[in-house]
Amino acid sequence: MIRDAVTFEVFRNAVAGVADEMAITIVRTAHSQIVASSMDFSAALCDARGRVIAQANTCPVHLGSIPDAMAAILAEFGDSVGDGDVYLLNDPSLGGMHLPDIFAVAPVFDAGRLLGFAVTVVNHADVGGWVAGSMAVQSTSIFAEGVQIPPSRLVDAGVLNETFLNLILRNVREPELLRGDLESQLAAGHAGAAGLRALAARHGADRLTELGDELLDYSETLLRAALAEATPGTYEFTDHIDDDGLGSGPIPFQVKVTLSDTGIELDFTGSSPQVASALNATASFTRSASYAAVQGALARDIPANNGFYRPFTFVIPPASILDGRRPAARGARGLVAYRIIDTVLGALAPVFPGRVPAAGDGGPDSVAIGVTDDEGDSVVLWDILCGAWGARPDRDGVDGISPLGANLANTPVEELERSGHVRVDGYGYLPDTGGAGRFRGGLATFRDLTVLAPEAGVQIRSDRRRFLPYGLAGGAPGTPSLNVLDLGGPGERVLDSKPHLVLTEGSRHRHVTAGGGGHGLAFTRDPARVLDDVLDGKVTREGATRDYGVVITAGGAIDHVATKALRTSELSQCPERTRP
Repeated sequence: MIRDAVTFEVFRNAVAGVADEMAITIVRTAHSQIVASSMDFSAALCDARGRVIAQANTCPVHLGSIPDAMAAILAEFGDSVGDGDVYLLNDPSLGGMHLPDIFAVAPVFDAGRLLGFAVTVVNHADVGGWVAGSMAVQSTSIFAEGVQIPPSRLVDAGVLNETFLNLILRNVREPELLRGDLESQLAAGHAGAAGLRALAARHGADRLTELGDELLDYSETLLRAALAEATPGTYEFTDHIDDDGLGSGPIPFQVKVTLSDTGIELDFTGSSPQVASALNATASFTRSASYAAVQGALARDIPANNGFYRPFTFVIPPASILDGRRPAARGARGLVAYRIIDTVLGALAPVFPGRVPAAGDGGPDSVAIGVTDDEGDSVVLWDILCGAWGARPDRDGVDGISPLGANLANTPVEELERSGHVRVDGYGYLPDTGGAGRFRGGLATFRDLTVLAPEAGVQIRSDRRRFLPYGLAGGAPGTPSLNVLDLGGPGERVLDSKPHLVLTEGSRHRHVTAGGGGHGLAFTRDPARVLDDVLDGKVTREGATRDYGVVITAGGAIDHVATKALRTSELSQCPERTRP
């Protein structure tokens, strides 16, 4: 029960502000492009028991994994947690997610009393392994993916363990880059500690604990109230990843969502067993993606913390792609989170038909480029490319935006070209790639790169080529992703969705994300909106006629007579166009 609503509301916003200050600190101080520009990191505050009480507006699929990381740290160090300490971990079997994501946990003390923990998790540009970026889909063992860090003390009472740090740095391709990003995590920990101590000074340590408990109860209450608005029952959905990058067939994701007066259960029985490649996730990552999907579907301002997690129960098959077993490779597990989100949202679409969008691009695609010079020094470039959201029940999808679970940003062209190893020849949207519907899906994004280095190793993680982003309420699916080498040249060839290849100077690569699915019947779309899309270059005149039954003249106007005739004829010949 909230004893003082005013004090509680001030505290709720203040503690969230501290978490955001931690995130801002990382953005301002990080060294790598994937962190400072693409913002692949997260930050949170935990109480003295290790429970998440506030999260920054960062990467949702990271944040739900923090409870497992905290449990691992506390299990290892327990009562020996000390003032001025900092702990690291990245081992997926010991609280981590995949090796590039390094957790840094800083306990916060005041007058000898433990107030809580400042926690950050950063996707480092490289942590070793056989391929630049440490996230090769083709890895078949975690021992090929880089340095593994069990729960370990990096800083002891303010004293940095240089030997431990040097051991980590010796195993990565760009040691100074990792050092810089790790120092940004330490700086964020200091910011979080200062904010938590300020709250303790204002409210008192005992009241701070009480307010934290009230905040967790508040989130639980809001979530249960939101779920109570839904019709109880069981809702199922199945989606797929195209393949594992090693020649497998389709990889199924199956969920059964049960809503009842006790909360919400997500049963993933029937999903794929563990795969041979690096697509395997952890159970914590599966739960994290599920939290993000449900929160997105609810569209409510509910603080995401340990209280939010309480109404959930999970059935996650062991030794599955959702909970891989050591020594399974995990580097490319990000793709699993995005497919979990699409699968859970697909199940929730009939529960919240006015809120759930059609499927988007299926997750940010990544192109990792590694170049090693004659001196043996390496550079790792990350081209993070976000595509589109699917259409929403009441408006079009969004173009060129991160999917729900990621909150990432596309890599700026200047960041990619700064090294001198690649040139960006083209970057933008492709027309006719948003799924047709009463509301159109977001457009596919493309990027054209030319390799300028004598040789570059390239690892690509993409999907949604065979299993397209689904449409809803009769909307058409989105369009497939694509990788093309030497587009338009005599050696042009279409690549797999998850290739690893070595390119030489002058090689040209085009990457295209999937386009988002449509929502509602395409032939019911307002012709004026179709015309706007044609004038904006988002839909071609041919696409307007083919996909929407709208005839646009060469002068850029709607031919209303021809449009009415075409739509009437098409609907009579293709009655499926009228079926939701």
